[in-house]
Amino acid sequence: MRKPSARRILIVEDEFLVAMLLEDLLSEMGHQVAGTFAQVAEAVKFAEHADLDFAILDINLAGATSFPVAEILRRRGIPFLFASGYGSPGLTSAFENELTLRKPYEPAELERAIAEASARVGD
Repeated sequence: MRKPSARRILIVEDEFLVAMLLEDLLSEMGHQVAGTFAQVAEAVKFAEHADLDFAILDINLAGATSFPVAEILRRRGIPFLFASGYGSPGLTSAFENELTLRKPYEPAELERAIAEASARVGD
């Protein structure tokens, strides 16, 4: 049984070690990782129908961007944040107001960002 503040989280990250670290960190925070994807096409298919409460999206995935996934999440009303080594300068104008964590980030920063992004959507 999940605690009330626990979320089912989608991770879109193409760096294997970063994804593994993020999975562990989210589990330690009490969240459940719903899926981890390194390719945009797979993440898009999953995001269309998965039972999700939140998502963490790397912006650049081997030359592709995670913006198609973000569009689906936005349409479904699922809060998300971007995580990138570039920070918010990597965003297009359509997503410039979305919360972005610059890698590397601290666990406390991640936890705060999840709460803030969720509050923006009315969680």
